[in-house]
Amino acid sequence: MSFEQRKVIVENVKGVDEVIAQETLDYVPNLLKIKPDYVLHGDDWKTGVQASTRARILEVMKEWGGKVIDIPYTKGISSTKLNSILKEVGTTPEIRSYRLKRLLDSKDLVVISEAHNGLCGLIVENTFVEQNGKKIEFDGIWISSLTQSAACARPDIGYLDTTSRMAALNDILEVTTKPIIYDGDNGGPVEHFVFTVKTLERLGVSAVIIEDKIGLKKNSLFGNQVVQNQDNIEDFCKKIIAGKHAQITQNFMIIARIESLILEKGMDDAILRAKAYLDAGADGIMIHSRKETFDEVKQFCKLYNQLPNRKPLVVVPSSYCDVYEKELIENGVNIVIYANHLLRSAYPAMVNTAKSILENHRSKEASDKYCMKIKDIITLIPGAK
Repeated sequence: MSFEQRKVIVENVKGVDEVIAQETLDYVPNLLKIKPDYVLHGDDWKTGVQASTRARILEVMKEWGGKVIDIPYTKGISSTKLNSILKEVGTTPEIRSYRLKRLLDSKDLVVISEAHNGLCGLIVENTFVEQNGKKIEFDGIWISSLTQSAACARPDIGYLDTTSRMAALNDILEVTTKPIIYDGDNGGPVEHFVFTVKTLERLGVSAVIIEDKIGLKKNSLFGNQVVQNQDNIEDFCKKIIAGKHAQITQNFMIIARIESLILEKGMDDAILRAKAYLDAGADGIMIHSRKETFDEVKQFCKLYNQLPNRKPLVVVPSSYCDVYEKELIENGVNIVIYANHLLRSAYPAMVNTAKSILENHRSKEASDKYCMKIKDIITLIPGAK
């Protein structure tokens, strides 16, 4: 829920006279302004990362004799369980489509992972780790044309038609709730792109990314090793404008992917295109590079951040995979997409399993070493029990 929505709800709670916005992560400025007699907070902040925050508030409240009251958590209520129930209930296209913009407003970096079928979608939806008392998980899902094609044993040349790709997309939509970014390749002819935008928006997809290339699609990581042609700025801007006119809500985003660095057209060309695409109405820019270090993209970030019409910046560190998310944040990156790693890791695991069965003339070794229990994979899928 947005701040304004939450504010309306709290204002309508009996006994509430005024709701004051918390503009910073630090409570102290509001405390000094209001000088309340009491501060009430859940008692979970007595330990862990919030303990220092509580200590500072106790110190400030002493200045006017205020008191901190720690409210015990209700026993048997689990936020993890509540979240699980919400995921079982599912979501609506309208709610899902808005979540990407909400994440961009509230997080330093939105972290997206590729999924190419429903099972992969469940992995992105449910996988998390805990670090320093904080739950770390993916924020959304990338529907990659590369991994969808590879999963169907088809070349990544735009062979899969939109109808086929939408079928896989629907499989993922049915079992997930997180926002989705769709890989639209070059968007196709302007007339086709208009219908793609309408379809994606109707389904609840949050954004589509289209690249400024024309002709038969070739994967960008081949660079100039294969024939790849970049669209001219004027025509690509027309495609962006047509797509923006086709959408119904303000939630849906069209993000322009710049291939200038991939095709060795230079940094000046990349920035020139970024400015033009933003002026045409693009809701963000994705910069792509096949260099093995972050340096080239880092240079683009520095120049891009100076643009007066700057909007969210997306990167896909497939080749420069040693860059940490912290460094991306420091350079103004807003969205990072791990674009193909689930598929790339699944293939060698399946090959190892197949080899093990052939070598041992039975499945026990493969089952013990490479496979999860059949009961576990069945219960992973909603409604299977």
